[in-house]
Amino acid sequence: MQTLDSKKEFSVIKRAKSFTHAGRGIWLLLKTTHNAWIHIALLIIAIVLGVYFNITKTEWLALVIVAGFVLAAEAFNTAIEIDIDLTSPNYHPYARDTKDVAAGAVLISAVAALITGVLIFGHYVF
Repeated sequence: MQTLDSKKEFSVIKRAKSFTHAGRGIWLLLKTTHNAWIHIALLIIAIVLGVYFNITKTEWLALVIVAGFVLAAEAFNTAIEIDIDLTSPNYHPYARDTKDVAAGAVLISAVAALITGVLIFGHYVF
């Protein structure tokens, strides 16, 4: 058994497999998490508005960062929910709290993205 201290030899094939696993994770997120579709739909709207209003590179950068933040939060939330469902199949208040805190993180990131969108597009629209 390998320990964290033992050195593993670098392998391009193993690195490629890690991308395959990550891609499977993204597919599972999209397949099982309806809120991810909502986030993606809103992202597409933001991209269309960004192209339409010809927003600046800095504004694009802000959009990319908050979009990544929201989707990553949703992915972490989904992973936590999957793990909690496995490790605590019966109701437990700590399991509920863990899921609620993870969902709260998604909400925080979505609100930050909404504020960013208003700051970017507000002066173009109004």
